Amino acid sequence: MTSLTDDRPTRRSAPADARERPDPRWVRPALVTLLGTTAVLYLWALGSSGWANAYYSAAVQAGSHSWKAFFFGSFDSANLITVDKPPASLWVMDLSARVFGVNAWSILVPQALMGVATVGVLFAAVRRWAGPTAGLLAGTVVALTPVAALMFRFNNPDALLVLLLTLAAYAVVRAVDRDSTGWLVTAGTLVGFAFLTKMLQAALVLPAFTVVFLVAAPGPVRRRVGRLLPAGAAMVVASAWWLAIVELWPASARPYIGGSQTNSVIELLLGYNGLGRLTGNETGSVGGGGPGGGTGASVWGETGWGRLFDAQYGGQASWLLPAALLLLVAVVAASWRRPRTDRLRAGALMWGGWLLVTAAVISFSAGIIHPYYTVALAPAIGAVVGVGCVTLWARRSQWWAAAALSLTVLTTTVWSVALLSRSSDWQPWLRWAVLVVGLAASVGLVLLPVANAGLRRSLAVAALLVGLAGPAAYTLQTIGTPHSGSLPSAGPAVAGGFAVAQGLTPPTGGLLSASTPDQALVDALTQDASSYTWVAAVVGANEAAGYQLATDSAVMALGGFNGSDPSPTLAQFQQDVAAGRVHWFVAGGGGGVGGPTAAGAATSSTTTQITSWVAQNFTAQTVGEVTVYDLSSSSATGSTT
Repeated sequence: MTSLTDDRPTRRSAPADARERPDPRWVRPALVTLLGTTAVLYLWALGSSGWANAYYSAAVQAGSHSWKAFFFGSFDSANLITVDKPPASLWVMDLSARVFGVNAWSILVPQALMGVATVGVLFAAVRRWAGPTAGLLAGTVVALTPVAALMFRFNNPDALLVLLLTLAAYAVVRAVDRDSTGWLVTAGTLVGFAFLTKMLQAALVLPAFTVVFLVAAPGPVRRRVGRLLPAGAAMVVASAWWLAIVELWPASARPYIGGSQTNSVIELLLGYNGLGRLTGNETGSVGGGGPGGGTGASVWGETGWGRLFDAQYGGQASWLLPAALLLLVAVVAASWRRPRTDRLRAGALMWGGWLLVTAAVISFSAGIIHPYYTVALAPAIGAVVGVGCVTLWARRSQWWAAAALSLTVLTTTVWSVALLSRSSDWQPWLRWAVLVVGLAASVGLVLLPVANAGLRRSLAVAALLVGLAGPAAYTLQTIGTPHSGSLPSAGPAVAGGFAVAQGLTPPTGGLLSASTPDQALVDALTQDASSYTWVAAVVGANEAAGYQLATDSAVMALGGFNGSDPSPTLAQFQQDVAAGRVHWFVAGGGGGVGGPTAAGAATSSTTTQITSWVAQNFTAQTVGEVTVYDLSSSSATGSTT
């Protein structure tokens, strides 16, 4: 095992680290095995989830048909409205769909490969400062984190976000090693493109990246600060070029910016996808938006440090979170008196800072927040666990290190049993196995200073099994379960697993799940489809997504994702109908849920006006148990102008 106590100087007077030493022969086969296993896990039966998040799949379909839709991230190929995120993650899937066609595999395989790449990049980043064992352990933790298995097999933007941030972390490591402006600029550029994936969530790693370079890079402070300036400029350019183009593009010649109330990408950045996520003041949010009533509450659940451990969030990524926090303290203590440029302390600043800032923001955000956001914690948890375990194991002959390892395993055992107990009917034997082996291992680890080599190896294996058994089981369950809709969750069902203040629950159709039209309705929508710009208009993009994917034709998503965006206006819709651009208005679906009454919908007055106008001026029909209106029919009961 690589030692972490070698302080011999290297070039630029930096402490020696793993980058200067050849890896043992077993490392490469172990890494290939880890990456191959991750690929199998993430690609296995990938098509079982179908369109996964149909909202983004419909946007991929649009981008595969229209380069304008590709650039703007439009929901539909006719470019009425964009999705409520920047388009970087769509660009990857769009290109895949253009090559391999629009199908579940062409959309989801790139996501799975991003997961494999994240594991490999994290290994490389951790290895440079803490050795290959720490890197392999870090990668294994990420690969077996349930929410990582969920999101790297899904088509939300989070997969690309995590990969880009992990790549940026690797670039920062190289920048510190080489005192390199080039690597730092690379890191800034990667964070900028992460911003084009999920906006301000990308900024959560910046405090850690900035601090680690200022503290651990060689040279005088003036030079370190000077190297940060071009990196910051690169980040701004990489993140702002698309925003500038969109904002300067004439609004009449581009799609409406989904998620905004004023057709502004800057408003989207600062509000719905920005500070509103922290404060809860998000106009047009699902369920009405705004902070909840009472201290520590929001419409998205209780805020506070306990959020990451509750029924909704606990099983997603928190299995090794208590262990990571304990190990972070141990690493800081072990490196406290080391030189400023020490790589062990630099690792604590890098990965610990990422972990603490991201955990704090997720815990205290009063706006829209979902359990799968915790995938952003996975690389940091994996890195801290890898570095911390190797650091303490290298000092196993010292009683304090042995005691710290014992406490870490004991804490992990107790928390794993608690999480497994939340699904009492699911694999009940597992929690007892974890409890027995974990207690035995925690007792044995106290005796490490006097244990022989064989016992030490056995204790190490037992500790690894205890730490990984629970998340691995949840990961396998996640892989074996199809996921769809806008609110996926990893692992088996738990009591209170989806509970939001004010009783908001996910509907079976409508707002949060795509419609599933039967063949009769598909036939009606596709009839003479080439004669229309939009074959149908539907309130809410998720409801519209099912129709768009089924017909392979543009569907007008009135009000965007939540049905709450003021686009199109009633006057604009009336003009489109009068010009013969819209064929059908679909008023219901998804088992009777639809239109402005969709569960959880925060419909705008605009969509309500459109729905009322259609009902007053056109004749309702029933096709496939869904209420529709033929907007091209001469049997309209009123004027269309």
